[in-house]
Amino acid sequence: MQAADAVVEISNLNTRFGAAVVHENVSVSVRRGEIFALVGASGCGKSTLLRETIALQQPVSGSIRVFGREVVGLDDTGALPLRRRWGVMFERGALFSSLTVAENVGMVLREHTPLSDALIDEIAAVKIALAGLPADAGPKYPSELSGGMRKRAALARAIALDPELLFLDEPTAGLDPLSATGIDELVRHLRDALGLTIMMVTHDLDLLWRAADRVAVLGEGTILGVGTMAELSQSGHALIREYFYGPRGRSARGQAWNRK
Repeated sequence: MQAADAVVEISNLNTRFGAAVVHENVSVSVRRGEIFALVGASGCGKSTLLRETIALQQPVSGSIRVFGREVVGLDDTGALPLRRRWGVMFERGALFSSLTVAENVGMVLREHTPLSDALIDEIAAVKIALAGLPADAGPKYPSELSGGMRKRAALARAIALDPELLFLDEPTAGLDPLSATGIDELVRHLRDALGLTIMMVTHDLDLLWRAADRVAVLGEGTILGVGTMAELSQSGHALIREYFYGPRGRSARGQAWNRK
């Protein structure tokens, strides 16, 4: 892969919490225009790696370059220009409960742009529609929405500034299968329609088979394998095989192959 094709480049990353080693010499790259997923058992450091990539947490050592710029060591002021180029959808949505959906989406635009209130309201309505929500969702509060609709509202906020790069932390967690399938389809649609690069953390094997272009398996503090789902499902590594050939893994794999 040429360096110009890499939107995110993580090299020799080391993370520790006291004596506990979370990442040891982790290296992985995310290519422009792809949907890239990080997977692994609970507690393996997936979300920690995501937080480090978006400059919310600092590793012990190593390099994380986003859009060619070093992220490790950046403070909030230094990270601000990069944060305007990416959007983040957190696992629990992180919507402000006292604001409506439209106000949640518009808040990002009010904070980072000099646009008029009227134009911000129009843009927020467009983003809400892009996220697959009906127009009447805009004036509602998060507490008035279903789990799937809250996920979509969080996604609308994440794309408010027309980002080039989108980070998704467990986008289907806690959703029923029908709602989760809708998110799968939305992720692919947004990538194709907006030309996004997407990096996501997920436990959802169905989402991986349906949406991910490449997947990195994190375990034992390092990257155990990187490839397409079809490639990884043929891996001889014991931990990767356990992930793919458990009951849920076999079911998701079978459904993916039946759709072909």
